[in-house]
This record gives sequence, structure tokens and C-alpha cells, in this order.
Amino acid sequence: MTTNKCNLKCEHCYQDAGETGDKELTTAEAMTMIDQIAKAGFKIMIFSGGEPLMRPDIFDLVAHAASRGLRPVFGTNGTLLTAENARRLKECGAMAMGISIDSLDEAKHDRFRGLPGAHAQTLAGIENCKAAGLPFQIHTTVVGWNRQEICDITDFAEQLGAVAHYVFFLIPVGRGKYIESTSLAVKENEQLLRDLMAKQAEVSIDIKPTCAPQFMRVARQVGIDTRFSRGCIAGLSYCVVGSEGIVRPCAYMTEEAGDVRAMPFDEIWASSPVFQTLRTQDYKGACGTCEFNDICGGCRARAAYYHDGDILAQDDYCAHGQKLLVH
Repeated sequence: MTTNKCNLKCEHCYQDAGETGDKELTTAEAMTMIDQIAKAGFKIMIFSGGEPLMRPDIFDLVAHAASRGLRPVFGTNGTLLTAENARRLKECGAMAMGISIDSLDEAKHDRFRGLPGAHAQTLAGIENCKAAGLPFQIHTTVVGWNRQEICDITDFAEQLGAVAHYVFFLIPVGRGKYIESTSLAVKENEQLLRDLMAKQAEVSIDIKPTCAPQFMRVARQVGIDTRFSRGCIAGLSYCVVGSEGIVRPCAYMTEEAGDVRAMPFDEIWASSPVFQTLRTQDYKGACGTCEFNDICGGCRARAAYYHDGDILAQDDYCAHGQKLLVH
């Protein structure tokens, strides 16, 4: 994450973003870290937040990442994607924008995002990306009140010209823990995954359920081809670095793997005990005995949250693991 600063106040924010912390990485520190990320063999660099476009040096960081052979992509709320910002992002090497739309209803989206007019600003940002030739995908967080809209948002994303629709399943961290009661139950999760895989057969864009690795199992069960090879990749081929330099296996895990101010990122990636543990894939409970654990792996963040920090525990939000039938 580039910064904790954000211009919105989203109900579900895993970072509890708002103001800039006084310990955020400086430009020099961030560029050094980018060098180390490239050295570690990564190919993609995701700039997120908070709202990454609120970081003053964001264009310099993107250009530096591109110069190191990384593919710079973004997770943004889209409200700050002015014509000028979209053009500059394209010019400095950004490859794609992940833009959040949580409802087709403007009022519902704005309420969830905490800013009147956010929906209209986001759609304007998408048009600015299109004008700049900057590819984009749509990100949607699932909660109870928008569950019935999700597949319609996929259709909307395709109509807009998005390259993909990433659907985020709520994990109760940050401000998200306060709306945990609105998240979907296990069988509802399963049914939505099945609906999304059915929708995948109808649309030309990729659908990627995120923090719901069971979609890989569902895709195989219903015979849907997907370009993805594994569900949860936390600590295997993915991790996050917070705005203050703390490395974690994923954005929704609180377990720390290291601090880039104390150890180079490439060394943390290679030797951190947290990563080493995850790479054993020695899962427990239903995840350990599941015939799909090679392509799913269960959500490690959710497993840790509900099992007192045990990152190898079973993911309780799996209908297959719980032997719950969904028709």
C-alpha cells in the first residue's frame, strides 16, 4: 500500500484508511524497496492504499517500477482519475487500473463509500482511463445488500469495456469487522461462487472472486475454464508491503513477515518464517484433507482470523469443507 491517506471513508476498509501516517516510506525508501521487489523476481506491482493517487510522488514511483521491469497496476476508488492523472499514469508506465464499483445504484454506492457523488466521479474516471488508453477492471466488495447485484455489475463492467470483474468477499479486518454481520453466510458464499462461474461462461471478461479461493474448486466442479491456477496465493506468489514498510502475506492478514526498513524486501520474501510456514501448505482440518487443496488452499486470512492466528487452519467459510449442500 502506498499510503494510508484516502479521500473516502468506506465502511469496509481493511486499512481503516483516512489520514497519512507520520512513518510512511519516503520516496527514496519506496524506490529502494521497488528495486528489491524486482530483485525478488516479482513481475507485477500493485499500488493501492488508502487511495494511491493521494501520494504526491505516485507518478515517480510508477515510472521507477516500470523502469525495473515491473508491471504497475492500481487499486483505486477512481474518484481522482482526472483526465490529466489518467494521461500521466499512462505515460509513466501504469498498465491497468482496478476501480471500485459496489452498486449500480448511485445512492447505495455513495453511502458505502462515504462520499456523495462518488459513483459519478468514479464513472468519470473510467471514461478518462478509456480516453487515455489505460485498461481498467472493476472491483466490487460483496455484502448482503448488494449480493443480488453482483452478476449485473459483471454485465455492466463488460459494457463499460473493462477487462475483468474482481469480486471481493469480505474479511472482517480494519473497518470491515464492524460490518461482519452483513457478510454472506457459508452457503450464500457458495451459491454466489456458482452464480459467478455460470456468469463466466456468458461473458468475454475474466471474473475473479477474491478472498474466496473456493472459486477454483467450483469452476472445476461445474466445468468452467478459468485462466487462474490457484485460489489463495498469500505468501506463495503474492504479499503486501504497508505504507510504513511492514510486510504481510496479504492485505487481510495481520501476521507480519518483516520490515523493509530493517531487512531488504528480497531477503524477507526468501526467509521470513511466516512465508516459510505458508509455503509448507500443511493445512489443517478440512483444508488439509480436501481433494481440491492444490488449486484452492482456503483463505489463509479468514482461517487465521477465526482460529486465533493459525495461518494453516481450515477455512470455515467453505461449504465443501463443511459438507453443506447447495442446490
